[in-house]
Amino acid sequence: QVQLVESGGGLVQPGGSLRLSCAASGSIFIIDAMGWYRQAPGKQRELVASITTGGTNYAASVLGRFTISRDNAKNTVYLQMNSLKPEDTAIYYCHVLVRIVNYWGQGTQVTVSS
Repeated sequence: QVQLVESGGGLVQPGGSLRLSCAASGSIFIIDAMGWYRQAPGKQRELVASITTGGTNYAASVLGRFTISRDNAKNTVYLQMNSLKPEDTAIYYCHVLVRIVNYWGQGTQVTVSS
């Protein structure tokens, strides 16, 4: 089993920044991918950003504003979010793929509002 602990969400004004963290622990041998998804009220969960040994992938809506990074020694993935917009408001979920099994964090609320 793999446990994911997220932190860093909160309330921020438009144009502000937040940094999300997600630490993975448990039966981890090889992490194939780590990433962040988000789900806004009334909308489907969508990929925000992901990172593998092959590189990074971003949703078009966050490209140039968000940066995903990973600390392999700590099994931790980060999402630096800059120039936040009200439409970024959502619950953000950490995702980890270990072998062929998907694991999800509990979610952290990000609210962008003045």
